[in-house]
Amino acid sequence: MAIGTTIAEPSTILPLIVNYFGGSSMLVGFFASLLRGGGVLVQLFAAFHAQSYKLMMPYLRKVFFIRFSSWFFIGITIIIFGENHPDITLASIGIGLFVFSFSAGFAAIYFREIMAKIFSHKFRGKTMAYRQFFSAVGGLLSGALAAWILESFEAPQSYGYLFIISSFVMALGYISFSLVEEPIKEEVSKKESSFGKFLKNSYAILKADKGFQVQVGTFFLAYGYLIALPFIILDAQQKIDLDGVAIGWLITTQMVGAMLSNFLWGSLSSNGQNILIAKAVIFFQIIAISLAFNASSLYEYIAIFFLVGASMDGSRIASSNLVLKIAPADKRPIYIALQMNIVSLGMFFSILGGVVLHFFSYFVLYWVSLGTLFIALLLSLKLKESA
Repeated sequence: MAIGTTIAEPSTILPLIVNYFGGSSMLVGFFASLLRGGGVLVQLFAAFHAQSYKLMMPYLRKVFFIRFSSWFFIGITIIIFGENHPDITLASIGIGLFVFSFSAGFAAIYFREIMAKIFSHKFRGKTMAYRQFFSAVGGLLSGALAAWILESFEAPQSYGYLFIISSFVMALGYISFSLVEEPIKEEVSKKESSFGKFLKNSYAILKADKGFQVQVGTFFLAYGYLIALPFIILDAQQKIDLDGVAIGWLITTQMVGAMLSNFLWGSLSSNGQNILIAKAVIFFQIIAISLAFNASSLYEYIAIFFLVGASMDGSRIASSNLVLKIAPADKRPIYIALQMNIVSLGMFFSILGGVVLHFFSYFVLYWVSLGTLFIALLLSLKLKESA
């Protein structure tokens, strides 16, 4: 599945496609945000319905089909309309990304609920680590696939082929997971009479569970590295000769950091050390941002991006496993949705970073990022694996 979705990675190929059809930088930013975070907005609604489901797989299969169809739809419309009708093409890409991304909000709830039922707490962390490792490998393979397609065909047909071919690669992953046998869930909640009442009850759960509040706050503030991350490469451009090869090294290093670190995170999680993982990834992020203050060589920036790559996957493992451990079985979809919705707001920290850098300097930017991470580290000292 990773080979498929990386085809439209929001910082590389997707901007090229949007720009080719005359899309503005604002449209590039909107599409990138849509692909990354659109699903976050519907997870509470998905949890509202999912809390009463005894089986998630029938619904997850429908989501898989919708995601495959929307991805395939983008490729077909690019080939049919192409550069002769750029406005229709861009609109079609937007519709496809909207459906693909928002359906992910439902998939996230169903997928994690199935994982919680199939795997024990200790084995779940190792399983997620293996999954993220092979996702990173898939990300590297997708780069080679994309390069071959772009070299073999002319634009815009090559862009269409990227989506069509990757949609079938993605489908193979969907089909394989759809064959998993899911246990029936006996402990289910009675669904509220309205979504508004569900939101009130969800807020009451968050308000009553102090340990859950600490957990949500920790992982939300752990996104503090994003205050600085998008701008580190701009700072590097002013300090070193940052040509295409150097940029490629930084991207590859981040992916390698993600791949290799999963062996460590998986081992720790299988031993019930998810809280240690949370503390370690925040510490890695603090080191990475600290290095950015005085970095003046490619090797130092390679170290920064390696640490960032390693911390990103560790944070996902710790966050997912801790919420599954702390949540009562009948309220698990609500806990998952609450944590993912609130924590994912941290993905917008880059906006704050842009404001800070506009009015101040890189020095101030890095300190704001570090301050946020230090607060996250202090909160992590209060984390518990049970309510």
